[in-house]
Amino acid sequence: MGKKLRILLIAIVVVVVLLVAAPFLIPVNKFRPTIERTASDALGRKVSVGDLSLSLISGSLTAKDLSIGDDPKFSPSPFLTAKSLSVGVELVPLILSKTLNVTGITIDEPQVTLLRNPAGQWNYSSLGATTKSAPKSSSTTATSAPNVSVKKLELKNGKIIVGTTNSQKRNTYDHVTVTASDVSMNSKFPVAVSAELPGGGQFKLEGNAGPVDKADTSLTPLDAKIHVGSLDLARTGFLDPNLGLGGLVDMDSTITAQNGTAETKGSLKLSKALFVQGGSPAGVPAVIAYGTKYDLRKNSGIILPSEVKIGSATAHLNGNYESRGEETSVDVKLIGDAMPAKDLEAFLPAIGVNLPKGASLTAGTLSTNLDIKGPTNKLVTDGTIGLNAAKLEGFDLGSKMTAITALTGLKTGRDLEIEKLSTIVHMAPNGLRAENFNAILPALGTLAGAGTLDSKNNLDFKMAATLTGGAIGAIGGAGNGIGSLLGAATGAGKSSQCKNGGTTIPFLIQGTASDPKFIPDVGGVAAGLLKSQLGCTGGTLLGAGEKGAKTPESAVEALTGLFGKKKKP
Repeated sequence: MGKKLRILLIAIVVVVVLLVAAPFLIPVNKFRPTIERTASDALGRKVSVGDLSLSLISGSLTAKDLSIGDDPKFSPSPFLTAKSLSVGVELVPLILSKTLNVTGITIDEPQVTLLRNPAGQWNYSSLGATTKSAPKSSSTTATSAPNVSVKKLELKNGKIIVGTTNSQKRNTYDHVTVTASDVSMNSKFPVAVSAELPGGGQFKLEGNAGPVDKADTSLTPLDAKIHVGSLDLARTGFLDPNLGLGGLVDMDSTITAQNGTAETKGSLKLSKALFVQGGSPAGVPAVIAYGTKYDLRKNSGIILPSEVKIGSATAHLNGNYESRGEETSVDVKLIGDAMPAKDLEAFLPAIGVNLPKGASLTAGTLSTNLDIKGPTNKLVTDGTIGLNAAKLEGFDLGSKMTAITALTGLKTGRDLEIEKLSTIVHMAPNGLRAENFNAILPALGTLAGAGTLDSKNNLDFKMAATLTGGAIGAIGGAGNGIGSLLGAATGAGKSSQCKNGGTTIPFLIQGTASDPKFIPDVGGVAAGLLKSQLGCTGGTLLGAGEKGAKTPESAVEALTGLFGKKKKP
């Protein structure tokens, strides 16, 4: 028993000695030129590795450093650097015949710099390209890339830096892992990629790539599934963070790239969206079922007919987009018809529209026809918005327009009914402008005008209210109504009315969207609306042309005194 134990111990010692001593007995550094030459020929870039060491336990050659040169048209700095490179080898051929057979490659802590030039070309496009500029070796010409095959290729704990050649701005993606098996330049192989996005989001890709395009690596066929979680648009540069714009994207899609065309199809959820400076993040997400077709050579594509949902509200989206340098520009049409206004309420702050405090949209439908254009970080939107049969619960317009109600006794009630509202809008990152604003309010009459909502959420609207129908009846004919006062001032002997039969009062809306202030403006800019948009055509009130009739300016004089203000010269 003791003899057997001694033999076992001696065997263990011999094995340990061999494992420790053998790497020093095998001149592994003699393979370094072979590794550098083979890798350089395969990639079409200069590849350098540090001193090699052999581990019999792991069966691998390890280099302390790795460097892969960049395309000189992009940068003189390395395209890739790494802390270490491990090359799995078959030990028996290596020990017995000094033959190097590679079974796997592991690159530890690589840093890759991806650059794009103004023409839209990437610096990785020429990797593996069969060009005359590829490095030559004493035994290999650069007329064609060798058919290198690796059983397993892995990049661990890497960092990818993305930018453009004409800007120092860079985005960094950490903890990048790439795993591929049976890698060959001339056949399809499975690949998986994961990365941490700027701001803490996650990116995952799983699928098949190859064979590698010999002329342009960026055109290599790909068939994969992509998952993106919590992509921060402001941190990636899609929206301008200097304007406070942003949003979080979660996406699941498929991508098929073939013959220079990439097609994607999937679902995207946009949360906490903010498109206007001074707005607030949307309280509900927008979910987009989309499809795109992208020309990898022209760096442009189309958005196939897609669907945008916010709650049960549905809009339709299509258009095109183009990438140039560090900018991506879009030209998109968004059309929504009879969408439930209640479902859209929580998304409105994203475009700078905040309802008055305590108010909510409890009924009505919203329709929109918008053109969205420009770089994604500075989008500009133009089009029309309409609201029908709506109810703004908790908003007493009469109490806000005290300058009118104090004189007329007009009451609109606690809730505001909106029969119809329409406007032409222009939205940019610095605010919103509304033109041809028209609204029919059964309890009041009509509102018309135009104005802006700036990046600090300040209102500046020039408006006019035309009291019609039941509202005029509420004014009363007892001599103390605004109609009688205006009639006396104009000399018309009847209420001061436009030809449409309504009494019109100009005013301003100031303050903020959540706390609007209604201010009489009888001598200011809004008074001019009496002769144009409001239907007081020809520059006269009802009775103009008759004996003793006066012009709208006479009504302005009357209103000026009525509100205790002096008419502006």
